[in-house]
Amino acid sequence: ERRDKAEELLELVRLKGAYGKRVHELSGGMRQRVALARALAQDSKLLLMDEPFAALDAITRDVLHDELTRIWRETSVSVLFVTHNVREAVRLAERVVLLSSRPGRIAHEWTVDIPQPRRIEDSAVAELSVEITEQLRGEIRRHGQH
Repeated sequence: ERRDKAEELLELVRLKGAYGKRVHELSGGMRQRVALARALAQDSKLLLMDEPFAALDAITRDVLHDELTRIWRETSVSVLFVTHNVREAVRLAERVVLLSSRPGRIAHEWTVDIPQPRRIEDSAVAELSVEITEQLRGEIRRHGQH
């Protein structure tokens, strides 16, 4: 039963032929897909992701953005995605929340009404990213004055 579930999840993250491979045989992107499959194996309604793509190159990150969006649609799991990359947040999110520095509180919140699928280079993504970045800069300035 566990093996069947593992194979099903590896197929979901498009690693069907990778069952049984050793860690050193996997690329960084493949490792992230395995981590995603492992998290999904918990069968939780909420997936917590803390900077999961930060160490990846831009192309691999973009591919995994597409994959995460597809998996989110197919599974209906809620995803709490933490990132310092504003464009990544806008690319993926239905809602972006900007947290303040100590104490960490909600400083601002945006609903992202840009239809999916989105590209990180889309003009609407860029526009909202600029607005969020300006708010972020204001938070940084405000925090720096205290």
